[in-house]
Amino acid sequence: MNDRVLVIGASHAGVHLAASLREKGHTGSLTLVGAEPHLPYHRPPLSKAYLSGTPMAEPVALRPESFYDAKNITLLRGERVDKIDLAAGVAVTSAGVDLGFDHLALATGARARRLKLPGDDLDGLIYLRNLDNARRLLRRLDSVRRVVVVGGGFIGLEAAAVLRERHINVTLVEAGDRLMARSVSQEMSDYVLDVHRARGTRILLGTGVTAFEGTDGDLTSVTLADGSSVPADLVVIGIGVTPRTELAEQIGLTVDNGIIVDCHARTDDPRVVAVGDVTVVPHPLEPGTRLRLESVQNATDQAAAAATSILGQDPSPVSVPWFWSDQFDLKLQMAGASSKYDDIVIRGSVAKGRFTVLCYRGDRLVAGECVNSGADFGALRRALAGGISFRRDHAADESITLKALL
Repeated sequence: MNDRVLVIGASHAGVHLAASLREKGHTGSLTLVGAEPHLPYHRPPLSKAYLSGTPMAEPVALRPESFYDAKNITLLRGERVDKIDLAAGVAVTSAGVDLGFDHLALATGARARRLKLPGDDLDGLIYLRNLDNARRLLRRLDSVRRVVVVGGGFIGLEAAAVLRERHINVTLVEAGDRLMARSVSQEMSDYVLDVHRARGTRILLGTGVTAFEGTDGDLTSVTLADGSSVPADLVVIGIGVTPRTELAEQIGLTVDNGIIVDCHARTDDPRVVAVGDVTVVPHPLEPGTRLRLESVQNATDQAAAAATSILGQDPSPVSVPWFWSDQFDLKLQMAGASSKYDDIVIRGSVAKGRFTVLCYRGDRLVAGECVNSGADFGALRRALAGGISFRRDHAADESITLKALL
């Protein structure tokens, strides 16, 4: 195909979409626009290894600069698209550059959800979403003793783990009644809570932040909903994200907590696909429902699907969502959807930190969570993708591997 393709957004989803188009035979012009000045980079390490401060932890580029030249991909860095004329096939950047296209891909991602509270303009509040945020945080870590982390999801917990490993006093505040409530089972929430508390993190559940206090513009403490105050030299905020749907709304696409796409990344306009954190997709395990997935795996899989849609090729197979999180020496890997389950089977040793939680709804396996159990995780993903449900008594029998049960 020799059409012009414009990809707006140069993070994981956008870069992989551009690469997939070339791999699948697109020969026309291909332009990738990114708002950040940096070469597109891997984001997951920003809340993990990067904060350790070791030279080896510097974020790695998704592709070397030479890749874009070799694949004839025009990469525009530090440019933001402000306006799209879909009928004319033209997008206009903030610098006034016109970019023509025949096919448009939106990979605009999401922005950190912000706390609008008294004192939110004090120096010392950091939202951990991109490389500049992470660099700002890293520069402060050698001079702080007390950090408050707001948010008990993956970002908050990963950051808290690295800060504790740097011997910084950490208080984590979560408004909900458990950690990672949107992503894991109650049993896994309880386990992770115990792991963090055992490593010295103070965790406060069921309480929110009402204000930030400071002196001469510098943060000194955080006020909680119960009226108590927590001293702080720095606050790291990770309370979720808001999808960047402004351009999609401008051109009349259907938006509901993200850009609505089908399982092949197609929007309701045949000229436009959308990929990554900005999209809402059909749930692969629960027909008739939708969800927004914030993961590298989803970005990669959607990019491949979008490329085939643009090129008019046979659709890529739909994959089961999976995620991972590194916290201390805990590698947590999750697959499926554990939001609706009525029974679990645990195999392995929780006490030794190597186990698997299998979540069932009725007789159907709907999700699984593995701690330092890579073999179980591989079998679990294959089972969910193939619609296979392990019998509970078989799954509980640790003399039988999950791979054998396949």
